[in-house]
Amino acid sequence: MARSGPQRTPLPLSAKQLEELALRYVGRYATSRAKLTSYLARKLRERGWDGDREPDVEALAGRFCELGYVDDSAYALMKSQSLSSRGYGRRRLDEKLRADGIDEEDSAPAFDHADTQAVDAALRFARRRRIGPFAAAEADPKQREKGIAAMVRAGHSFALSRKIASLPPGEVDEEALRDELS
Repeated sequence: MARSGPQRTPLPLSAKQLEELALRYVGRYATSRAKLTSYLARKLRERGWDGDREPDVEALAGRFCELGYVDDSAYALMKSQSLSSRGYGRRRLDEKLRADGIDEEDSAPAFDHADTQAVDAALRFARRRRIGPFAAAEADPKQREKGIAAMVRAGHSFALSRKIASLPPGEVDEEALRDELS
């Protein structure tokens, strides 16, 4: 329902309010330094600034990193664990971390985790989408191609996707399959 009457404009932010916004944000969400900086810049655009000098959003985000409120490396590893547990591959992780502003140094442990979990993640995705050995019936070539395409879009390598999608349906010995695909 729309309000009637004049719209209330929010008051400009002070240095204390900006820091409180940042604290509330990092307390509520797992975030990266770049995402925190972007959030604070957006809030400043929306509300304005009520200070003598320009706000130093980068310095505030840097201080939060020093205090341990924001840890890009831990954030990247958490994203890697989350995406691989849902069946997504390394390329999808790379896209997510780049979008979140994580640099190469902080993302290295996350990529190591994604590499070690590549086969398990691909099998999770194939099970969820009923591809390859998890399909109800033998897939025709067109269905197999669609399964490969879905796995590649999920961030898995083409070779791994093709191997899994080409497996016949039926009872699956996942340990033997992991050994074969690794």
